[in-house]
Amino acid sequence: MLHNPTMATYFLPFEKPLVELERKLQELKEFGTGNRVQDEIKRLERRALRLREEIFRGLTRWQIVQLARHPSRPFTLDYVPHVFDEFVELHGDRRFADDASIVGGLARLGGRPLVVIGHQKGRGTKDNIHRNFGSPRPEGYRKAKRLMRLAERFERPVVTFVDTQGAYPGVGAEERGQAEAIAANLQAMMELRVPIVTAIIGEGGSGGALAIAVADRVMMLEFSIYSVITPEGCASILWRDSGRAEQAADALRLTAPDLFGLGVVDEIVREAPGGAQRDSVLTAGHLREALIRHVDELGALEPEERVNRRIAKYRRLGVFHEEQR
Repeated sequence: MLHNPTMATYFLPFEKPLVELERKLQELKEFGTGNRVQDEIKRLERRALRLREEIFRGLTRWQIVQLARHPSRPFTLDYVPHVFDEFVELHGDRRFADDASIVGGLARLGGRPLVVIGHQKGRGTKDNIHRNFGSPRPEGYRKAKRLMRLAERFERPVVTFVDTQGAYPGVGAEERGQAEAIAANLQAMMELRVPIVTAIIGEGGSGGALAIAVADRVMMLEFSIYSVITPEGCASILWRDSGRAEQAADALRLTAPDLFGLGVVDEIVREAPGGAQRDSVLTAGHLREALIRHVDELGALEPEERVNRRIAKYRRLGVFHEEQR
């Protein structure tokens, strides 16, 4: 993963002024000497800091969608070594196959034993095909449910990382019971007696995301998105024109501040300045701190109280009031 912003080989259009300035700054640091050069470096560093704050403070919803999909954005397995102290991956749903688009296993978080589950996208063509572009099939969700039941049996909290545009819509997946697998996960997570904490780390799309996100506490990284459908899919349905995705993104209100304001998520976790892709380790540190806090708070509750609170939490999300005219 990238830790130095000046090393970026890919950048979004709105990042271009900042990337050009950072490259100039890096060249000065590598080849420049003398007091005048050092003064110029300090001046450019201050300018870069101001520009970065200006750019990322005023992002549109569509720009945040692009950032959530950044090719260098960290995935679940990028965070695992920096968030958890140990991790042993487990495979298979014990029915059909092992779906590599969902990973999971046993882990420790500051000495706390738990189970980790997350969507996993690929990098490059071969890896993306292996990971099915992060879109799970039924066996992926059944693997996730198996691991959740394992966590319940041994009284271990469950932590999930969400990062998918949605469940795989192919014929084979439908034939093997995609809808049933997702529905079974929703039911299982609602009833699970151990603490559940979810972090939206990139894209959270539709039931494919919700199938591992029915949690006591749901967090979102600062520049992640969470929605019932992708902006392109929404635009295609509403206006028969996927080119209006930017307009759809505004209507969907899919950013972390939007959803925190609506009460859909419980906390926004800060990313590294300029996005998680610029420093995955720093972002992982913020995630780790938040996960420890939530796991400890939830662990102090009795199982029945946790389940009752979880059910009440999701019932409240469907409540609305009509104003009388």
